[in-house]
Amino acid sequence: MVDYQGKKVVIIGLGLTGLSCVDFFLTRGVVPRVVDTRISPPGLDKLPEQVERHVGSLNEDWLMNADLIVASPGVALATPVLCDAADAGIEIVGDIELFCREALAPIVAITGSNGKSTVTTLVGEMARAAGWQVGVGGNIGLPALQLLKQPAQLYVLELSSFQLETTSSLHAAAATILNVTEDHTNRYPFGLQQYRAAKLRIYEHADLCVVNADDALTMPVRGADVRCRSFGVDVGDYHLNRQQGETWLRVNGERVLNTREIKLVGQHNYTNALAALALADAVQIPRASALTALTTFTGLPHRFQMVLERNGVRWVNDSKATNVGSTEAALSGLTVEGTLHLLLGGDGKSADFSPLTPYVQGDRIRLYCFGRDGQRLSALRPDIAEQTETMEQAMRAIAERVKPGDMVLLSPACASLDQFRSFEQRGDEFARLAGELG
Repeated sequence: MVDYQGKKVVIIGLGLTGLSCVDFFLTRGVVPRVVDTRISPPGLDKLPEQVERHVGSLNEDWLMNADLIVASPGVALATPVLCDAADAGIEIVGDIELFCREALAPIVAITGSNGKSTVTTLVGEMARAAGWQVGVGGNIGLPALQLLKQPAQLYVLELSSFQLETTSSLHAAAATILNVTEDHTNRYPFGLQQYRAAKLRIYEHADLCVVNADDALTMPVRGADVRCRSFGVDVGDYHLNRQQGETWLRVNGERVLNTREIKLVGQHNYTNALAALALADAVQIPRASALTALTTFTGLPHRFQMVLERNGVRWVNDSKATNVGSTEAALSGLTVEGTLHLLLGGDGKSADFSPLTPYVQGDRIRLYCFGRDGQRLSALRPDIAEQTETMEQAMRAIAERVKPGDMVLLSPACASLDQFRSFEQRGDEFARLAGELG
């Protein structure tokens, strides 16, 4: 617990997280100031009257006279005024750092370019299946500070690289980096290793680290050590075991669950299940409860979610695949009886799409590319690509061609903001159109 009495606190960024920070300080007798570069930020109408606010820009005078700056994950630490504040010795933290200073229950911390929402939710379900009081949040669901309002035996936090940059007091009982693939290149001008370095902060004080045996970038800087447990497709303490046409989850040589009993589909989801099981074991969630959760959890909306199966055609919404690595994960190990109709498009955030090339080979795949980077995506394989302006136009073209055994997969490899409010809206629109066209 930290005493903030008498501190001049400035919070950058409103929204749910900013409001949770305001509430945190007010309940401790400190009235913060709030700045937001947006003219009308979300949550402005919910800000208590006594809280001074400045919108439309960063108030440099307030920031340079603060004792403590609480920065939204959306604000880069490289922003000039934050660099000046740091040089002046002003402490800059995020909401996760405030949370970690207060939390009394063990924390499971989860990051990665892809799969972290699924694994976070799954570990929470495993704890609930055991009858535990568990708080699940962070970069998913509730802001972390709101979790402090309810009693908890365990916290499960999804953490982004941006959140980890401003967090130094995290002492996770178990922590994982699920994978590291190129993302957020606009925030990490020095490339993949700079992005990875932010992720690696999750291991710094962790009791146990769950690493991906198939991804060397998830290892601690000095390599695997005694704190590490591993998961992977064919290797690792937790891995998949294929025998006589069946796939099992195997832990330390022992088969523990047939994937036929898991409602999640796809190889990437089976490795997510392994990672969740490793984290659950690390904090001593009873194995039987963890396995029960694996057989009942149906997955998250917009994450490789089958929204319709009609006339032998499966329509799958993977709108949360907002980067190349996520789409790679969806396509890796995917088997389709007929033709795969793959929808790609949106704002690629300057990403290199070439890693997708091996996954779009063969004669049983067709590409439908739309949005801002549709042209760049269609260049992956022009002979099977059709370019449209919108996702709806692409789906109407697909509907005229699908046959029993085919799969229509929205796994765009891009952000949605060129044409949609969010990846959720894009996924909802895909589901609506599937219902209409299927």
